[in-house]
Amino acid sequence: MVNRQVSQQGRSRAIALLCSSIFAAAILTPAIARAQLKQPLLSEDNLKKVSDHVYVIEGFPNVAIVVGSRGTLVVDTGLGERNGATVMRAEQKVAKGPILYLTTTHFHSEHTSGESAFPAGTIIIRNSAQQQEMDKGVAAHIEVFKKMSDQNMGLLQNVKFRPPDVVFDREAKIDLGGVTARLFWLGPAHTKGDELTFVEEDAVLIPGDIVQKGIFPIMPNPDASVKGWLSILDNVEALHPKFIVPDHGAAIVDASQIDAERAYITALQTRALELKKQGVSAEDAGKTMTAELKAKYPDWPNPNNVAGEVARVYEQQ
Repeated sequence: MVNRQVSQQGRSRAIALLCSSIFAAAILTPAIARAQLKQPLLSEDNLKKVSDHVYVIEGFPNVAIVVGSRGTLVVDTGLGERNGATVMRAEQKVAKGPILYLTTTHFHSEHTSGESAFPAGTIIIRNSAQQQEMDKGVAAHIEVFKKMSDQNMGLLQNVKFRPPDVVFDREAKIDLGGVTARLFWLGPAHTKGDELTFVEEDAVLIPGDIVQKGIFPIMPNPDASVKGWLSILDNVEALHPKFIVPDHGAAIVDASQIDAERAYITALQTRALELKKQGVSAEDAGKTMTAELKAKYPDWPNPNNVAGEVARVYEQQ
């Protein structure tokens, strides 16, 4: 069991070091769904090792844990405090250092609403675009999720958030002791504030909802961006990740999934533009392509996501 009694001085030092790395990144680094009706509870028994420093709790969503000698970074929380507590028990099994960081891939409820289960000394870090979405939209998103099932209603009672300790614009690096986690924002795709994490020493990418396997991409509203999604895929491909930990679907994939995701979105974009040129309405194109893609990918869940994808192409081209 790791002692989380970090002194306020030590915590302040960790935040100061992190802010220093963010300032350097700002100077040196170029800018480069709806879910299933019922969400299973996370289980600490589903904790799996990905690489020397990275673990994943397989579930809804997959939660990544990056472990260094002096600190641990948790990426996402699960849905509600009960799942957040599960994440904390799993984190305690593998943590080595006293400092705990929390970041989230985007503002949606299943990724953020377990925050209150984390200790008060946790250093919460988030990109500014995502934090703006949190402030504006997370309460409404929670209400939508509550209505999906009685289980969700129970999980999402009395959800509480606190302001993040650190907010960055483009990039932040966290030295966890023997391993570095690079947090970065490249623009909108699934949401405006999609955040990705690259664990440099292990070449592990934690991409949020941007790289998935066997799932129709979710572009739920005009904040989502087809062009942005494709641009992000190009950028993360250049990192040459060895392992990728998606938010949903498969627990671990390799870099070939980036090309598979790009191929799907590019083909969807091409087909939607064909229908648009023929004068087909966005609504009718959505229906046509939902049927086509459901037939092509019969095992993929949530084919209704296709209509949103088509709508984004129509809006943005």
